[in-house]
This record gives sequence, C-alpha cells and structure tokens, in this order.
Amino acid sequence: MNRKDFLKGTGLLALSSAMLPSMSLANSYTEIADKKLKKKAKNIIFLVSDGMSIGTLTMADTLLRRKYGRGSNWLDLYRENKVSRALMDTSSLSSLVTDSAAASSSWGGGHKIPNGKLNIGANGEKYLPILQKFKSKGKKVGCVTTVPITHATPAGFCVNMDSRNNQDEIAEEYLKLRFDVMMGGGKEHFSSQDRKDKKDLFSEFKTKGFDVLRAKNELKINDKENPILGVFSTDGLPYSIDRKSDEKLNQQIPTLAEMTDFAINKMKGNKNGFVLQVESGRVDWAAHGNDIAGLLYDQIEFDDAIKKAIDFAEKDGETLVIVTTDHGNANPGLIYGNECNDNFDTVQNYKHSNAWILNNLNKESSIKDVQQQIELGCNYQLSDEQAKEILSYYTNLNAEGLYNPRHLPFQRLAEIQKEHNSVGWISMNHSSDFVELAMYGVGKELLPPFIQNADLHYLMLAVCGIENNF
Repeated sequence: MNRKDFLKGTGLLALSSAMLPSMSLANSYTEIADKKLKKKAKNIIFLVSDGMSIGTLTMADTLLRRKYGRGSNWLDLYRENKVSRALMDTSSLSSLVTDSAAASSSWGGGHKIPNGKLNIGANGEKYLPILQKFKSKGKKVGCVTTVPITHATPAGFCVNMDSRNNQDEIAEEYLKLRFDVMMGGGKEHFSSQDRKDKKDLFSEFKTKGFDVLRAKNELKINDKENPILGVFSTDGLPYSIDRKSDEKLNQQIPTLAEMTDFAINKMKGNKNGFVLQVESGRVDWAAHGNDIAGLLYDQIEFDDAIKKAIDFAEKDGETLVIVTTDHGNANPGLIYGNECNDNFDTVQNYKHSNAWILNNLNKESSIKDVQQQIELGCNYQLSDEQAKEILSYYTNLNAEGLYNPRHLPFQRLAEIQKEHNSVGWISMNHSSDFVELAMYGVGKELLPPFIQNADLHYLMLAVCGIENNF
C-alpha cells in the first residue's frame, strides 16, 4: 500500500484538508445575516483567553465555586442559557496545532495562514486585518492584553508581518495605524533604552497626538479624542496572583478588567461604534510553564473582564460579545483520587505563581531558600531531597526558549505540586483540541454549532453589516 492509499484508508488525507483556508461559510455570511438578523451590531467586544484548554475553564470555575461560592461569569452564561455556543477548529495552514499568530490572524484576516506569520499567506499574500477594515468604516478600534501589546494575538487583528517576532516593527506599525486604544505590556519595544535601534517610540507616539499611559493611576477618561497607548511593564504584565500579593505592583499595574472597562468607556461614545479585542495572554504563558497559580488566577481575572463586557452589552443593546480561546495548551485537569477535592482546595491558599518562585532562586540559593520560597508561594514544605533536585537545575541556565528562556524547572515543580493539588498536565505546549466559543448579544444567532476559526472574520463583518469588499 502506498502512502496516498494509506492516508485515504485511515482518513488522514481528509484530516489534512482541515489545514486549508476554509471558505465554507465566508461567502454566505452576509446573506445569512440579512435573513436572520433583526438588527446589526454597532460594537464588538472580542475576548480571548489565550491558550485556554477546557480543563483551565473547568478548574477556574471549580476554584471560584469552592472558594467564593459562585461560578465563573463565562460558565454562568451557559448555565443561564444566555449565549450561542460552538466548537471551533483552531488549525493553521501549516499545522493541525496552531500558534497564536496564525490563530489570531485567522480571525483577523479571514484566512488560515502558516504558523509564525501575521496575516501573510504561504506565498506572501497579504490579508487586510480586521481592525483596519473596521477603522476604515468609522469605528473606533483597539486591543488590551496582559502580554506585550505587540504580541501575536493583538497583532493578528492589526498588522501584516512576515514574522510575529518582529515586535519592534509591529510597534512602529501601530504608530502609523493610529488605533484608538492599545494597552498592555511591552515597554522594551517602545523605549529607546531597550530597542536595538534606540528609537524613542514613546516620544514619537506623543508627538503624533497619543496620550501615553505608564501607570494604573493614569487610567482616567478625559474629553480629548486623543488615541491611547498604555504600556505598563517591560514584557508581560505580572501574573494576577503575584500582583495581588505585592502592594506596589497592585498600585502600578491595572487589571485586565480595568483596562477593558477603560477601553470601552473611551470608545463607546463614537457614533459608528467600536471593536475591541481583549486578551488574557498570560493564561497561555502559565500553561507553557505548567504554572497552576499563574494559570487559574489569570483565568479568573479574564473572567472579570468578561463581566465588564457583558454588563456593558446588556445596557447598550447594540453590542456583540465574543468569548473564546485561540487554542488549547498543556491540557491541565484534575486527576482522580481519594484526596482530589482536598488537594485541589490547597490552590486557594497559594500566594504566588511558580514563575515568581523560580525566578527568585539562583545557583547560590540553599535548600532552605528553596523550601522558604515554596512555602511562601504555595503554603507547603518541600522535602530536602525535592529542594535539592530543584536546585540542580540552576547550575546552567544559559539555554534559550520562548516562554522559559532560562530553562527553569517549571515541569519538575508542577510534578511535585501534583502530589499536593492533584492537577496533571499532558505537555508544556499547544494542543489541537477544538475549543469553546460563545456569543452574547446582537448577532449571536449567526453562530453555527461548529466553525472554522477563519470564518469568524466574516461573521464579525456581517453582524455589523459590512460587506467584505476591501
């Protein structure tokens, strides 16, 4: 049997076609909207918990119910039957397992593209990003995120770029495009002290009429029509659990919900409406690190942003709220056992992320130092042997990596924590799972029960009554 016959026999040939750009619904959304919509949406709020596996959503809801006696805002929308709900295929053009750049670009440009690129096809095709389309129709547009504002997910709604890694160039593109509200981390891509070319983009943004915000206390709505650039940390914002445990960070760094609320209020007065992307980017980073405290408390912070969007949409009556993720990551979940309930409840007592714990250790640290860090962060004691094993990873920290550049022992610490919290992980990377997608408000009836990620681009245009003739 040759390879082609084998693929046919196993169904893998059909499966591989999922990598191709899906246009199954793209050309018909306008027609569907004309038949189904009672009215067009004026605004869209698109919320993305980056890298959220279904286990992350489940555990965050469980943590909230067991700690505070309430469910998550996301799952309460399901429980109260307030949304249209679907599964979404997240594959990219180059792989069944997408990266965030290709995933966001599928929404942003309406085509599946190769991993690593931003709205650029395999042969160099450029697909006009959706925020540029909406802005050209008079809508205010923006993005808020907990990672650098130049990172893959916000950039996928905004720019064309051959590599997601060109974040300095992405920052310069934002200056040219003059989007209305762009907020997150990423000072290193705007500051003359950090950029390789020493350009002072902060000054250039100010010269071009932007209000540049650098601290939480500057989040104040004013009457000026100036666009907003808000950059609140060098790289990503601190994990929610670390910010809450540090009063200085708490005063300096806004929450995702606070940035979401600010952006909505800044843009809501526009007569043609607005489109806002909201991303909890560090959910993905925590999943890469098998970091349960970073993961769940940032997911809960994302859930607070959902409430801001839903509260606005309920009062406004002209808004579509989309809640989803771009792909799974690490597929964490609770593992069966007699002590599972009690073990998982220990996460309620965590004070810091594993990133905070491990980055506060070095090769000069002692066994006692390790034990003290774990006790401060997780409220339990490591054995001497476990602490010694953690320390062994610090002898050579020169290796490179995207989400763990120092090769700190995230995986080993998570394995040790599993004994205490019953949380297991299948990997430290993205997965190909179909993901949750929910829509609330105007136009939710357009959502089919299963959708390709790229088709969401055309749904958004159609729900606002905009034809794809760019």
